[in-house]
Amino acid sequence: MKNYFYLGIVVPELLYIFAAKLNHNNFNGSQISTKKINHNKTHAMSELINNSENRKELLKHMILQLHKGEAPETVKTQLTNLLKGIPYDEVVEVEQELIKEGLPVAEVLKLCDIHAMVLDGNIDQSGAKTIPAGHPVDTFKKENRELEKRVLKLGGIFEEIKKKAAADSSEIMDESVMEMLAIFNALMDVDKHYRRKENLLFPYLEAKGITGPPTVMWGKHDETRASLKNAIEVLQNAEGATAAELVDIIDIVLAPASKSVTDMVMKEDEILFPMAMDELTDKEWYHVLQQTNEIGYCLFDPSDEWTPENTEMSIEELQNDFAGGIVRLPSGSFNISELTLLLNTLPVDITFVDKNDKVKFFTQGQHRIFDRNRAILGRDVRMCHPPHSMHIVDQILNDFKSGKESSAPFWIQMGGKFIYITYLPLRDKEGNYMGTIEFSQDLTELRALQGEQRLLSYGK
Repeated sequence: MKNYFYLGIVVPELLYIFAAKLNHNNFNGSQISTKKINHNKTHAMSELINNSENRKELLKHMILQLHKGEAPETVKTQLTNLLKGIPYDEVVEVEQELIKEGLPVAEVLKLCDIHAMVLDGNIDQSGAKTIPAGHPVDTFKKENRELEKRVLKLGGIFEEIKKKAAADSSEIMDESVMEMLAIFNALMDVDKHYRRKENLLFPYLEAKGITGPPTVMWGKHDETRASLKNAIEVLQNAEGATAAELVDIIDIVLAPASKSVTDMVMKEDEILFPMAMDELTDKEWYHVLQQTNEIGYCLFDPSDEWTPENTEMSIEELQNDFAGGIVRLPSGSFNISELTLLLNTLPVDITFVDKNDKVKFFTQGQHRIFDRNRAILGRDVRMCHPPHSMHIVDQILNDFKSGKESSAPFWIQMGGKFIYITYLPLRDKEGNYMGTIEFSQDLTELRALQGEQRLLSYGK
């Protein structure tokens, strides 16, 4: 099939011939004039584009031409109008076809942001399924809202810095630097959001023959991770930076990094999630849900529980399925329920960080000292602390790993209470470092004890 020019870009022969029929008086064999195309003709062209195959073909060519830089801004506007309301599944199919036809994934990654910019807000989701509360996609989308809140806050800080730079470019902005660093540390939580997609959702899509979008998205995940890490490193070394210097940092590093987060939010909400809801069965989504805690949540701890109808096993049955639900230790054994109750009844808060510095577990006692939610599971423990104390966390971990130290106690006054906090390394029989335990305890009443109590007297 030959290609021709229409509105300044290459289009398939089918669309070219149709456009020629609309405007035969101006057809010269090589290019179609658009000067005399009236409203009726534009409407007829839209009818052609309402045909799924033709619409996908035009979208494919639009993406390629935008990538080559051959389409002027006016053509982008024309095509955006023509493609308004394209169904989400067609966007997925086009991306998949481009890869199958030999376009390297690296090239698709380059043009991904361009065609996403054109399609943003123009994708028809009228056929998308309703998402139940507590469903894995419901959690993904609520995490996206939390990410958007952080990026919006960053945008406000960016604008404030630029205003101050315009008034006094030499002003030192250390407070703003620390504020931005804290937000970028929080945005790094998106790694868990991405890992749940990569390790739990994408395998199901790939098994159904949908390989293009997962491959492209994984590549964009890696780009975003690298951009966020770079932003954090720059901010960590930006002490003493002036407002004018920060404006350059914002434009070159920080704004692109935050934009990469919201760009992925658009791709997920408008394309990936509606398509995934169509493809995965309730049973498959339930399997995704059961493995979610292992990776953790992003800036959000879901409170709703979702259990699809006709599931073969309940959550408790799945948990207890391992070794008959029995956890066997050298000095005894528990079932899952007993062990959970025991840990949550202890009068201390316990948090476990594994040897890779990831938070893997915390107790959920009735009177917690420090707030914890499941969004921290799988998160680097450094990112669970404010920027000004991250160097202390680093030192503790390094000293434990090297064997230099075996405990790190702290005590603080907080809200009229005396809080004792201690960090202890876990080591196996060979002395290898296996992780760190944090114990926190309110010692206020214990410190006030005097004399003895030998007779039975129940505590309040």
